[in-house]
Amino acid sequence: MLLDQKKLTAALLCGLLGCLCFGAGDWLMLYGDTAHNGALTWLTVGAAQIAPWRNKLAMALAFPGIIFYAVVLFAMAAFLSDERDRKRYQALTAFSLTPWLCLHLFYIMILYGFAWMSGNGYSSAALPVSEAIHSHFAWIVPVSEVLMIPPYLYWCWLLLKKRTGLPRRMVLSSPLIFYAVLKLLTLLMLEGAFRLAFTNGLMSESMMLWFGTILIWNGFHKEGGTPHG
Repeated sequence: MLLDQKKLTAALLCGLLGCLCFGAGDWLMLYGDTAHNGALTWLTVGAAQIAPWRNKLAMALAFPGIIFYAVVLFAMAAFLSDERDRKRYQALTAFSLTPWLCLHLFYIMILYGFAWMSGNGYSSAALPVSEAIHSHFAWIVPVSEVLMIPPYLYWCWLLLKKRTGLPRRMVLSSPLIFYAVLKLLTLLMLEGAFRLAFTNGLMSESMMLWFGTILIWNGFHKEGGTPHG
């Protein structure tokens, strides 16, 4: 059956809210003076001066953020007409959601510890301890990415195979494509707080462009070419 357009619009708006939650957290975590001394360029002077409430809020926003993401990502399965495709996509999506919170917590805990030590008499230990924690648990990052990326790769493959209710050209709106483009854009930006925070929020910003593109496409195709449910 055809997907209820109002429900799809509501789900996409939830996705945009999720992007705002995660994106705001990404900016709260790092926006500040970009001067740094260690190997990790995000352990900056600004990060050492960030108020505790900013890291706390950044983590708190991740919980509604992941719920909003789940709403829209599972709803988008309705674009797939084949039941097996839907089940595979939803299974991959389920496995991909946990790493969002895991990575968020991983970086926030390091940044909070770095700021706390820097402002409470342990400034000489703040950098080496934070770098040691990051090095010890660095395996979390690639493992999380291995779990996060598959549903988006699968989505692109389904688009190219014309097994969705969307045109093949919509593969260009993949968050992975947007991420690559925005990453290149950061290379043209001047060094500063905006560039650092923007870079930290690249995935949230890419997801926002993805949901926004589908929302706009759906608005122009309410009658014909509607997705399947």
